[in-house]
Amino acid sequence: MNGLRGHRLGPLDEIPVGEGRTYTVDGEMVAVFRLRDGSVRAVSALCPHRGGPLADGQIDNTVVVCPMHLFVFDLATGCSLSGQPDLTSFPVGVDADRTIVIYPEVSP
Repeated sequence: MNGLRGHRLGPLDEIPVGEGRTYTVDGEMVAVFRLRDGSVRAVSALCPHRGGPLADGQIDNTVVVCPMHLFVFDLATGCSLSGQPDLTSFPVGVDADRTIVIYPEVSP
């Protein structure tokens, strides 16, 4: 992704297809999901409603559903689709070594 250096989180194979895992990046908990289409997405790890662990939620190729109270969030943008505050989404990718990388935000 744009040649930017980022935080290397671990091997892609640590996350089974269709699941998520939580990582700590600069003191912030981030949920990283490996989607069935082969892409990865990263959002805040805790649901803003009551701190539900989003990495444990159900996913498809577009949303994650909080396992506690079934609130729904868009995985690409972090936007709530069920009236809760939005999540932060993080630029994420997989490098040539198949390592998950969270990239820094780039200011315009």
